Amino acid sequence: MTRADTIAAIATPPGTGAIGIIRISGPAAADLAVQLLGRAPEPRRATLVTLRDTAGAAIDQGLLLYFPAPASFSGEDMVELHGHGGPVVLDAVLQRLLELGCRAARPGEFTERAFHHGKLDITQAEAVADLIDASTGAAARAALRSLQGEFSARVAGLQQQLTDLRAWVEASLDFPDEEIEFLRQGELVGRLARLATSFESLQLATRQGVLLRDGLTVVIAGKPNAGKSSLMNRLAGSDVAIVTALPGTTRDVLRERVQLDGIPLHLIDTAGLRAAHDPVEAEGIRRAHAEFGRADRLLYIVDAAAADEPLAAAELAQLPTGIPVTIVYNKIDLRPAPQPTDTSANPPCIGVSAASGEGFALLVEHLRRIAGSSGDGAGALSARRRHLDALARARQHAEAAAAILTAQGGIELCAEDLRLAQQALGEITGEFTSDDLLGEIFGSFCIGK
Repeated sequence: MTRADTIAAIATPPGTGAIGIIRISGPAAADLAVQLLGRAPEPRRATLVTLRDTAGAAIDQGLLLYFPAPASFSGEDMVELHGHGGPVVLDAVLQRLLELGCRAARPGEFTERAFHHGKLDITQAEAVADLIDASTGAAARAALRSLQGEFSARVAGLQQQLTDLRAWVEASLDFPDEEIEFLRQGELVGRLARLATSFESLQLATRQGVLLRDGLTVVIAGKPNAGKSSLMNRLAGSDVAIVTALPGTTRDVLRERVQLDGIPLHLIDTAGLRAAHDPVEAEGIRRAHAEFGRADRLLYIVDAAAADEPLAAAELAQLPTGIPVTIVYNKIDLRPAPQPTDTSANPPCIGVSAASGEGFALLVEHLRRIAGSSGDGAGALSARRRHLDALARARQHAEAAAAILTAQGGIELCAEDLRLAQQALGEITGEFTSDDLLGEIFGSFCIGK
């Protein structure tokens, strides 16, 4: 399979619809258009065409659009056939195209060809899939900003700042006698400060983008009858968990995906934590502990009506290390002196009533804040975990170079750190991207895109 092949695929979702679209891309696309239309098609003009099988019998009637290279999505000659959206009809048209010499496209192959022809960088290509898969309006807006090149432009800005710094350092290597005076110039300090600010700003925007794309995994834990399932239902906005007065009602892990002020939340309700003799309940508690390690945030629920004093240190010590925890005192409506809310404490404490909704707005605001979200996703850029990793490595190398420059240490080491910082940024846009990573990225796309 090479880019010399002409590929074809159904571009509309499976199932029955009013309109079905088949895309063709590659060197033979224009010739196929002539065969289907009986004459040379006009670029970017919809033309009525009857699609026929090998025997000449009509399969469908629809529109043909021709996009000559390089002014097409893929950068190659492209043809789109817009016909009726029945799966039988679309499959018959696709089979006819395969008979005429096309190859069935792999997932994401149209976008992959756009990347190889310079129509998109890899960050924009990933944003195509993120825009299709967006589960909230904020996530869609973040993906569109990245698709339009805002993420790439900001990475390019960082690259330019690093290039300017490298020019200074390389010049000092060429003129070693001037090294100390050269590096003490005030402009260099300003450049380093601006670089640090640019990294911080871009990392904030991409962390929000990852949140909007992947969501925040919140595990709800606590002792039996603390109100975990009631809080789960309040956050989900429906009765997804069974609530009774009997301890140990929840035996297994319950999962629910919800949208909370534009943030995708993966809610996980777990069995009450206690010494269990029932083997079924014990298995539920074991599974609860297994979920702790997957959490972005653990909400530990305490029955405020039964708690005469703050959470005991021994109980806190049983919580997993390395996972951020928020203590939620539930049932504050049943307590004469409600447990005060203190989100600045360590761990943060919030008083709520899952039954009445009291304190719930504070909990939502707390989850938004720890997620780093502004709620509407303003300024967020669609991003993935690999982007965060590359940005973090680039920043580490840039900070190491800055430390060397400030201490007037080994200039050769500084130059190498700046080079490695640029290489890490190049991984984001595809300048330094392995074929295996490209295969993984485009393999996750739908066929036809």
